[in-house]
Amino acid sequence: MTAFSPDLSLILACYNEQTILERNVGEIFRVLDALRWTSEVIFVDDGSRDLTSSIIDRILADNPTRHLHKLQHTHNVGRGGTISDGIRASRGRFVGFIDVDLEVKANYILPCVLALEQGYDVATALRIYKLHLSSLHRHVMSRGYRALVRWRLNVPLMDTETGYKFFRRDRILPVLDKVLDQGWFWDTEIMLMAYLAGLQIIEIPALFERCTEKPSSVKVFRDSLLHFKKLNQFSRVISERRD
Repeated sequence: MTAFSPDLSLILACYNEQTILERNVGEIFRVLDALRWTSEVIFVDDGSRDLTSSIIDRILADNPTRHLHKLQHTHNVGRGGTISDGIRASRGRFVGFIDVDLEVKANYILPCVLALEQGYDVATALRIYKLHLSSLHRHVMSRGYRALVRWRLNVPLMDTETGYKFFRRDRILPVLDKVLDQGWFWDTEIMLMAYLAGLQIIEIPALFERCTEKPSSVKVFRDSLLHFKKLNQFSRVISERRD
């Protein structure tokens, strides 16, 4: 990495993204180019088994004037570990990540970073679902999980699982060091730890529309059961800390 210190570091965690990566990165670049902040993009390939890694290499080669970096995992370590590696490698005063499938569009980067500049420590996209019959079950389960988080942990957060989070880097790094989960529960854990640490959080409503061009890496029922189990375990830890 260079000594360049951007305003914004954007993490793109990638796993088997060959069908959508190049096109969606082009859209992300167009949004970043329209912002007034300097930026870097850090690709973290989490052991993809398709052409994702070589596509990232091509993107870097085709954009020599941009501040682009690549981290490569030799094996799949999980969503949380992948994003954590990107955050720790970042150089921006603001750092964030968005899901590469752009189910929440890249233009919501602007209000998230504006919120950080205005004094918030954490800004996330609160997903508002554009409903389709094929994804109705995911919407229902997501709403149920949100309600369960608020009930079990007594926190006001509406959407801890959103794949669209931005942070003041100096404020989130101490929190990141306390997060244990390296998989999908990482999203919930880092938000709850940030809340308990007293960080100022804003959730910004954003339209969510399901991407159907690539298979989801989320196994809805299996992952939901695992989330509920981890949530129960985590709630006991939080109760002990509050006591």
